[in-house]
Amino acid sequence: MSKTTIIHTHALTKTYGAGRTPALDRLDLTVEKGEIFGYLGPNGAGKSTTIRILMGLIAASGGQVRLFDGQAPSDIAARNRIGYLPGDMALWQGYTGAQVVSYFSKVRGVDTRAEVARLRDRLDLDLSKRVREYSTGNKRKLGLVLALMHQPELLILDEPTSGLDPLMQQTFNALMREQRNAGRTVFLSSHVLSEVQAICDRVAILRAGQLQAVERVDALMHTDFRWVTLTFDRPARPEWVQGVASVHDASADGNALRVRLSGDFDPLLRAVASQYVVNVHIAEPTLEEMFLAYYDRRATVAAPVR
Repeated sequence: MSKTTIIHTHALTKTYGAGRTPALDRLDLTVEKGEIFGYLGPNGAGKSTTIRILMGLIAASGGQVRLFDGQAPSDIAARNRIGYLPGDMALWQGYTGAQVVSYFSKVRGVDTRAEVARLRDRLDLDLSKRVREYSTGNKRKLGLVLALMHQPELLILDEPTSGLDPLMQQTFNALMREQRNAGRTVFLSSHVLSEVQAICDRVAILRAGQLQAVERVDALMHTDFRWVTLTFDRPARPEWVQGVASVHDASADGNALRVRLSGDFDPLLRAVASQYVVNVHIAEPTLEEMFLAYYDRRATVAAPVR
């Protein structure tokens, strides 16, 4: 059974002003129906620029973008099939949440009352309050209600969990899985590794406007390593762990020795057994580090034996 493409870009480019480095540089991206696609990268990488182009809010400088069955982002019919949560929401401060919801429902010409009530309860949002009275998290909840209430085929969400407490982040994750189970598509930008691991099927890394890689999350999660920092009672030396097969990228800073550990701890601990260990700190890798390790491993496996 062939897949249905919901978002397709080819050589998509955006430059702000002549002679400047492109904010988006020849982006080729495909998002399929029924998947949760994570779009990742540091601030300034070009994530929000991509989303604004997808929403038809700004024009591309070059390349192509098509939604659904070949529609352009400027097509009103395409926009009606999308639920959008911008990174920065500008809502009427004097309106209540209910008034904002009512206005957008009328604009869309859709009876959303049942879905709004369901989302209100799931997100624990008081729609009787004015927007100016909402916390950052509650404004984000209102934005989610507006994006989801008409049950769109495609959700485009810019940093959707920013400002949400951990419990609400879990509720958000559940809502996104429900969208996927209903055959809808989610395209979300994020820098939160735990969120990506929990709900995304595939992820893309963007850096300085250029697409670095696209991969399935389950493949990345098999790239098993951690950053381990051992603190000793005297200046540390990388030579202490030299030759340990599971240890890479050892570096010393004063009494601290930082290593990238793949696999079990035992070989590392045996290597420093003669030293007095004051403290051990373990940190999970960033998603970008996982990408780099994953592609390093693939390159090593693919390299010919000489």
